[in-house]
Amino acid sequence: MTLLRDDDLSAAFDHAASAYDRLVAASPGYHGHLRRSARRLRLPDGGAGMRILDLGCGTGASTAALLAAAPWADIVAVDASAGMLERAAAKRWPSTVRFVHAPVEKLADVLTDVGSGQPDAGYDAAFAAYLFRNVSDPEAVLTSVRDLLAPGGRLAVHEYTLSGRPADRAVWTAVCRSIVMPAGRLTGDAELYRHLWRSVVDFDTAPVFAERVARAGFTGVRTLPLPGWQTGITHTFTAQVPMIPSPRADETAEAVA
Repeated sequence: MTLLRDDDLSAAFDHAASAYDRLVAASPGYHGHLRRSARRLRLPDGGAGMRILDLGCGTGASTAALLAAAPWADIVAVDASAGMLERAAAKRWPSTVRFVHAPVEKLADVLTDVGSGQPDAGYDAAFAAYLFRNVSDPEAVLTSVRDLLAPGGRLAVHEYTLSGRPADRAVWTAVCRSIVMPAGRLTGDAELYRHLWRSVVDFDTAPVFAERVARAGFTGVRTLPLPGWQTGITHTFTAQVPMIPSPRADETAEAVA
């Protein structure tokens, strides 16, 4: 099957939005794993005085996880699906949470400083859950996220990234074929949930994605497992923006040439 991308993927999420929370609630550990990944940002003082991006926030599950980890931070939650954002925004949130409708690829154009009109960089942290296997150019998005963060800014990515072991691929496929895809057929979202299965199988393994993060200019990249049945299937990746900017791999190559 051809993977859904861009407008087609956003439209599929729009359609699935009304049933999405019920489906993920049936996944053992779903919300607990998000909270664990958000805590791995290790934000001090409950995020007091910090600005955080929640990239691909969906119906707000990742936003709630961030809020639990950093209750005093200002959070900007972003998603390309209007339907998912409508569900998220309808929930109760403190005034420190703001929702923005935009594809992550165009985020720098949307988040502009009111005074200068320039891209609003200098965020202290970014959290991205189940995002990068759904974008056409993960490395370009990682680079743009890096540019939105302040020096020393922190990144946590929570993503389905298989370990590379055949057993983990087999478990993921079995879960999708026996539970996920049948649930999608019941809700009329079969194409989206076939995409979910295929997008994970076709995406980077955990070591390959960690290398992507490093190539995008982040340092201290760590790959951390999650417990339960998702061990070897879902990982948290943490990293930081260098305090002193260093050239990315493509810039270094151009300089040598």
